[in-house]
Parts: sequence; C-alpha cells; structure tokens
Amino acid sequence: MFRALADPTRRSLLDELFREDGQSLSALESRFAMTRFGVMKHLKQLEAAGLVVTRRQGREKLHFLNPVPIRLVHDRWVSKYTEPWVAALSDLKEKLERTMEKVFEIYIRTTPERLWEAITDGEIRSKYNFGARVDSDWTPGSSYELRHPAMTEPLGEGEVLEADPPRRLVHTMVALWGDEVKSEGASRVTWEIQPVGEDSCQLTVTHDQLREGANAQIYGGWPMILSGLKTWLESGELLTTPGSLMYGG
Repeated sequence: MFRALADPTRRSLLDELFREDGQSLSALESRFAMTRFGVMKHLKQLEAAGLVVTRRQGREKLHFLNPVPIRLVHDRWVSKYTEPWVAALSDLKEKLERTMEKVFEIYIRTTPERLWEAITDGEIRSKYNFGARVDSDWTPGSSYELRHPAMTEPLGEGEVLEADPPRRLVHTMVALWGDEVKSEGASRVTWEIQPVGEDSCQLTVTHDQLREGANAQIYGGWPMILSGLKTWLESGELLTTPGSLMYGG
C-alpha cells in the first residue's frame, strides 16, 4: 500500500475519486495530462493495493475509493496521544503546499488563427514579450525555451501539456531569469481562445499551480504582455510598457 501511495499521480487519482466516487476510466483520463494507458496502469496498482475497487455498469468499469486500508493504518499507528501532533503537522504541510491561481482576460480584434500564431511564433512573441522569443514545436510532451537576444542563458523553460490549435494551449513554466525566481519551481499556464462574433476573440490566460506567496515577478508581467499582444495584433505597433523599457532594448 505504501508503495502505491508514494507516487503523486496515484495520490491525485485517489483525490479525484474522493471528490467524485464511481468514475470511469475515460472520466479520470480527461483530468490528467497523460495517456489512457498511463492512467490505467496507475489504477491497476491502486487496485492491487486495495485502495481502489471496481464495479461493472453496463459496458463501463467504474472506480471507487476504498478507504479501509488507510483507516487501518491510521488506527494502528496514530493513537489518541499522537493524533493532535499529526494533525498540526498535516495542517502545516497543507499550508506550505497551498497554491494560488491568477486569471487574466482580454478582448482582441483578431481571428483565433492569427491569435494562436502570435502566441506560438517566436518572432511575433518577441514584439510584445519584452523582446524575448519562445521556441517550441508546440506538440504535447515537447519542451520550450524563452530566450532574449541579449542573454546567453534562457529566461525560462517548460513542457507543453496540451495543444489544441487555435483554441487551447497548456504548458508548464519554470522561470530562470534570476536566483530569486528559480527557487519557485514549475507553475502552469493555460491559454484559452474563444471567438466573439465574426472579428474578435476573448483570450483568457490562467497562471496556476503557483506557490502561495510566490514571487510576483513570476506572474506580474501578464497585464503588460497581454496589452502588448492586443496592440500589436490590432495596430501592428509596439506598446511601450515598463517591462518593454526595462528589457525590450
């Protein structure tokens, strides 16, 4: 059982079943950035450990959380004397691991295809991203790098998790431009493009999986970046912002 619980993906699967019990493989697969086979493999290990039980319903196999083994461990090792200490440490761990989410929304007079190109094309990206360009083939599982011509080392890097042009792009983000941000680790960025009428789009950027209290440099530039993106797509001109003045030259 302990080996099954050691993997973070398997713990996340148990969290999903705790949130909504009796889910099919397809429902669980849709919540994870991995293949159907990968999710199935993790579920089989949880079944073998007795932490998940299954039941057939028609042609579907439903998965249910079985809390009994975990309760047995709790009853055996967490006595009434140690429980307050365990609870306090658990609360501390939860506080330290708590994450935050930032959401930015903007409306741009452009087509979904042109907006997607402006997000993923390195040369165009540099026009509104403080002079930095991003390079990737934008397929799930591929890497990307954020580079500035004045710097020898990348400013950031990450992995593409989802790509559905010209509607949705999800990737991780690791900031590398300074020691004060390198320690923040990986966060996640989701770009969602929604057509509005015949000539406009709603762009929503969600930056989540950020450590609570994370350095504001990680997410603070988004309003300037998105304003610059809108200006360039609608007028072809570059927008002057504090960020472009500091880094764009």
